[in-house]
Amino acid sequence: MDEIQLILETAEEGMKKAVHHLEKELVKIRAGKANPALLESIKLDYYGVMSPLHTVANVMVPDARTITVQPWEKKMIPEIEKAIMNSGLGLNPQNNGEMVIINIPPLTEERRKDLVKQSRSEAEHARVGIRAARKEANDELKKLQNQGVAEDLVKDAEERVQKLTNQYIAKVDQILEKKETDIMTV
Repeated sequence: MDEIQLILETAEEGMKKAVHHLEKELVKIRAGKANPALLESIKLDYYGVMSPLHTVANVMVPDARTITVQPWEKKMIPEIEKAIMNSGLGLNPQNNGEMVIINIPPLTEERRKDLVKQSRSEAEHARVGIRAARKEANDELKKLQNQGVAEDLVKDAEERVQKLTNQYIAKVDQILEKKETDIMTV
């Protein structure tokens, strides 16, 4: 049935979105290593327009503990520094007149554990999103059954929804495990 296929596709789309959101959120949690994605959320005033950092500068990682930000225009250096300091990332930028240099300090054991907790919380949000997509799909399937669609077709579709749910929850667990390992590696 076309309706069942549509419900399954919608459920899978919702689950994909939950996993994608998790990946985006985990990138923001720094693991003590330099990563240009750390600065992705930073926006700054560029001639009166709030612009993402990567559109006004080149962001590079010369080594595991350093991020450099080379602006297209030198006069943007103070603005970039201010945006990084106000970002809430806890980074302390310095400039050498040519570029902004950010040294990523090593994480303490306590901070690592906090970051793991934060990562687990984000993973749980993703799992909740996946389960919500499952519930929505199952509710739609029940409606179809009440409209006269054969019970065995609905049961089969519910099993397929559960398989998708298990698959995406496993993906979340995999992503979380990788992030935890990343955080806890000194």
